[in-house]
Amino acid sequence: MRPLRLDFQPPRRSGPLGWGLLLAGGVLVLVCLAGQWYLDHQAGQQQGELHSTRRALSGDNERTPAATPAQTREQAQNLAEMRKVAQQLRRPWERLFATLESLPRKDIALLSLTPDARKGQLRLTAEARDLEAMLDFHRRLEASDELSDVSLLSHEIVAGAPEHPVLFNLSATWEIGDANP
Repeated sequence: MRPLRLDFQPPRRSGPLGWGLLLAGGVLVLVCLAGQWYLDHQAGQQQGELHSTRRALSGDNERTPAATPAQTREQAQNLAEMRKVAQQLRRPWERLFATLESLPRKDIALLSLTPDARKGQLRLTAEARDLEAMLDFHRRLEASDELSDVSLLSHEIVAGAPEHPVLFNLSATWEIGDANP
């Protein structure tokens, strides 16, 4: 009889399929590492561009020299002027015009309107049919919500005209009320 040979662990054989899979896995690892390096490199470049753009937008550019005191004063003056203009534009112009248009003007003709939004004052030049119409217009302006401290600056009766109209100038304080500052 032949001897019995029991082999619980057969010898491992490496076939071409195993070596091919190993080689394909190695190539795949190299491709992934190269892709990761490329993405890291691109992200670093974009971060650098973002940083330089932020510096340029904020005015903190290392290549530009510091502003001289004269330039700093000029910038401060320009900024103050822009704030004044913005404040004037935020005034409630529509409400002022609506108030003036809502007044009865049967006997009154508005000739000019000179607002000073910075001081909050308004100057009106008008023509009235008679003194009573001028005084009534003055009272109505004083009673309005938009204007206060209405003062008669001057008046003149035009003697050369057939109906003797009254030319007059009024000054008033322009109230902001609940306007958004």
